[in-house]
Amino acid sequence: MPFLDAIQAAFALLLSGNAELWQIIWVSLKTAVLALVVATPLAIVAGYAIATGSFRGRRVAIWLVQASLSLPTVLIGLLLYLVLSRQGPLGGLHWLFSQSGIVAGQVLIALPVLVAFSLAAIQAADPRIAETAVTLGASRWGTMRTVLHEVRFGVMAAIISGFGRVISEVGCAIMIGGNIAGETRTMTTAIALQTSKGEFAQGIALGVVLVTLALLINAGLVFAQGDPRMAKGAS
Repeated sequence: MPFLDAIQAAFALLLSGNAELWQIIWVSLKTAVLALVVATPLAIVAGYAIATGSFRGRRVAIWLVQASLSLPTVLIGLLLYLVLSRQGPLGGLHWLFSQSGIVAGQVLIALPVLVAFSLAAIQAADPRIAETAVTLGASRWGTMRTVLHEVRFGVMAAIISGFGRVISEVGCAIMIGGNIAGETRTMTTAIALQTSKGEFAQGIALGVVLVTLALLINAGLVFAQGDPRMAKGAS
């Protein structure tokens, strides 16, 4: 199919309300959001504990978090496949080739990103924030809430990066989900499938959705942060 014709067909699919296309989009958004709901609290608490703690092995923990960012998603998918397969230790859950399995894989993919970005944001915070909170009688959780409020934009950036990581990955989703139409087919696995078949219209349409999501979410973060020059002027 010629390039311009493929683009025209892609937008026609989007505007026509094609049920198959929007089912794929729904599965992608549903699994990505559920994965973030599970992973974000765990990652933020872990990032805070590593950033503010003074325990043995702290440097090793930071190294492992940073190193885990380089893990290929297909390797995570392979390891999870072995765990969730019928002979695996969690085979009884029957999560293989299901949306639950995709969510589990995306949680493992999102955690390193969320922990690393949250850790960096908290480490960059002024240490006097926590000291002041403790002086005013804040509990450990109260101090953590105070620090996280001060670095909220860094945490938001971590969540957005985690979302981008999970919704754009393809290796783990194919291995764990199986790319089953109407059930586990996500935007990235559908793009890979349609491209391999030489049918580009749906792939382009889904690519447009992915780019649009990235632009909208990052625009929201920029809007929430405001103009730092105006903030300085107001102070």
